[in-house]
Amino acid sequence: MAEKKRLLVLASTYPRWQDDPEPGFVHELSKRLTDAFEVTVLCPHAAGAKINERMDGVDVRRYRYAPTALETLVNNGGINGNLKKSRWKWLLVPGFLLSQCWHTLRIIRRLKPDVVHAHWIIPQGLVLCMARLFTAKAPFVLTSHGADLFTLKGSLMAGLKANILSRAAFVTVVSEPMRQQALRLGVQEDRVAVMPMGVDFEKFTPSADVARNPNEILFVGRLVEKKGLSYLVRALERVRHEIPDVRLTVIGFGPEEPALRKLSTELGLDAHIDFIGPKPHAELIAHYRRAALFVAPFIEAADGDQEGLGLVTIEAIACGCPVLVGDVQAVNDVPINRVDCRDVDRLSSAVLRCLRIPGNTSDDTLREFIEHRFSWNYSAKRYIGVLGSSCLP
Repeated sequence: MAEKKRLLVLASTYPRWQDDPEPGFVHELSKRLTDAFEVTVLCPHAAGAKINERMDGVDVRRYRYAPTALETLVNNGGINGNLKKSRWKWLLVPGFLLSQCWHTLRIIRRLKPDVVHAHWIIPQGLVLCMARLFTAKAPFVLTSHGADLFTLKGSLMAGLKANILSRAAFVTVVSEPMRQQALRLGVQEDRVAVMPMGVDFEKFTPSADVARNPNEILFVGRLVEKKGLSYLVRALERVRHEIPDVRLTVIGFGPEEPALRKLSTELGLDAHIDFIGPKPHAELIAHYRRAALFVAPFIEAADGDQEGLGLVTIEAIACGCPVLVGDVQAVNDVPINRVDCRDVDRLSSAVLRCLRIPGNTSDDTLREFIEHRFSWNYSAKRYIGVLGSSCLP
């Protein structure tokens, strides 16, 4: 049996432990790549996480970038969201970049990977390019998830991103609008492809045994500006006049939570909104099956940040839940109901329309469409192919 190639994965968002409610798509992909590679992940440390551990066949190594109590740059809202909400966290950035660069350099020298998979242009792509100045230049595949491609729009930052992208053996993005943006930054058409993260369609399924709560709206995601939850809260204030028993269940955490709770109180909606915090990924299935409507009110944030795709939307469809999403570029890849969520009148009207459809469920044809494009098996096979071909001599 041939020896497996060595794959190094670089990421800033990664589960701190099993069943961590932090987004886990990088781990979900990485563990499926162990069929073809010896996979090592390098990611930042956080309070409560182990420095080194093996998770689902993946060797996970975490680097410290500050005293444990101050390692708060990455989690509970993501780097971009945390920097916007807490300006003092900019003080953590130099240490974060230097520590990541040092540990990337060291692990490349020790591991001698055949190929590197860097998630996000900045910081991982940038740090990898810096480390490659001082060590062997293993080929790397760069995956952008949205914020790194859509934000940092100035000519200087655009030039930096273009330079990083030009050094990658291959670039993957999670939606067609992102591919177009990569092309505008100079990536050659044969070196970029739309390759989204996946969903486990064996777990995320409809259930005939679970009755939907007729007037329950569900939101799942980080509580940051681009998710647009404040607009849904304002729309709910209008919806309740038509549907007095309407409820909104909010699953997630992030830097916008205090402001969202305050808005709920100001609008007299505390009896209609349940902020239940983050939940392990497996627990989301029951919520998707029970809700009458899943709303992902995506918007483009003030700095240009916007959703790359929104896997929670795919998960909701997989569980048979009707969905309504904000009309941002990435959602054009999936034929679903969308609305300009900054227009609260339109958003509230769309919510009312969806809730008033008797026995409303998502379309079986739509589920077949997403299952073909977003299954983890399909995604993993494509990434194995790209990563494998990138490390060929």
